[in-house]
Amino acid sequence: MTPSSKPSCSGSSRCRIDWRPSRWLTALLLLLAVLAPLAVLASEMPRPAAWMLACAAAIHGLWLAAREWRRPRRTLLFTGDGRVLLDGRALADIALHRRGPLAFVSWRAGGRRRGRLAWWPDTLGPAARRELLLAMDRLPAARGRPSVAP
Repeated sequence: MTPSSKPSCSGSSRCRIDWRPSRWLTALLLLLAVLAPLAVLASEMPRPAAWMLACAAAIHGLWLAAREWRRPRRTLLFTGDGRVLLDGRALADIALHRRGPLAFVSWRAGGRRRGRLAWWPDTLGPAARRELLLAMDRLPAARGRPSVAP
């Protein structure tokens, strides 16, 4: 979600929350792409092996950051009839997990395949995080199970 956009949630049970790649996560992956080779070179590993491993760590870290940054934007839609759609596809067995300011939604789609989205604080503010929690609580499957800890 961009800073100027807000989730389209209201008192009704219909809610739309956008997901986009986190700049914070991408920056952390880039930082690891720099620090991992330095850690390898600072070790007592034989120099030729250390240089090869340092290069591999840097390349892999850059690849992870680029992959994260290129992930497509997604739209999670809570319909008024208790269904949840991700980019127009129905989800089953959806669950919300929160770890401090991070929010994770996991689901099952297309049989046994599991999916997961993670919202970092730069992509989902406190108000939108609350809307997500309220939308999850309104799902019929959420009734009878313990609520998610704040």
